[in-house]
Amino acid sequence: MNNEFTPATQPACDQISPPDAQVQPDAAVALPHTLPIFLVGMMGAGKTTIGKGLARVLQRDFVDLDHELEARCGVRIPVIFEIEGEAGFRKRECQVLEDCTIRQNIVMATGGGAVLSEQNRASLRARGIVVYLRASVDELFRRTSRDRNRPLLATPDPKGTLRKLLEMREPLYNEVADVIIDTGTTPVSQLVARLVDRLKTIEKTIDPLAKPYQAQAFQPFVHPAPGEDPATENQACKQ
Repeated sequence: MNNEFTPATQPACDQISPPDAQVQPDAAVALPHTLPIFLVGMMGAGKTTIGKGLARVLQRDFVDLDHELEARCGVRIPVIFEIEGEAGFRKRECQVLEDCTIRQNIVMATGGGAVLSEQNRASLRARGIVVYLRASVDELFRRTSRDRNRPLLATPDPKGTLRKLLEMREPLYNEVADVIIDTGTTPVSQLVARLVDRLKTIEKTIDPLAKPYQAQAFQPFVHPAPGEDPATENQACKQ
């Protein structure tokens, strides 16, 4: 059963920081385990901001799955979508997640759609503690409306798109979650403190000898040749 708590309502001025905001350092805390902590949730739910704050408090490495993917490909996510489409992006995302979930003592923020893959959901559930950061459509839209690095929201009705995506993905977030937190307008420092207290009580056993999924070697990202139609990109991108 999911362990769920909802922070008390805060004044509207106490809003979650934007993804690139600095979170003030807090006193270091140690958990009674080194299990990785995986944050899942919609784009704009606060995974990066809360993840960085949590990693700082726990003195762990912070991993942003999207940034890991971009570093391997050498291009931004919108470019991957443009050249390979969402299917190509999801395949690469799956390969990077497979590598990252076997690392211990980390806090990792996943992409909003990482849970779409059954393989990803199995890896997240089996290899660490999964926290679902939940937010309303209005909050998600407020936080993402000016972000141009969201290819799925490049539509005439981004708020409607967010609503449809949330309706489709929320059952999957609930499926993998060990803890659910409503981010709302609670300050990041309070959310991190409450999450740390909850993580101290989580008892979860994983099988360190579980056989990893057999994934193909990560293919280097290949730009289309000048004048080439992206739909006919190099076959290396499709393998």
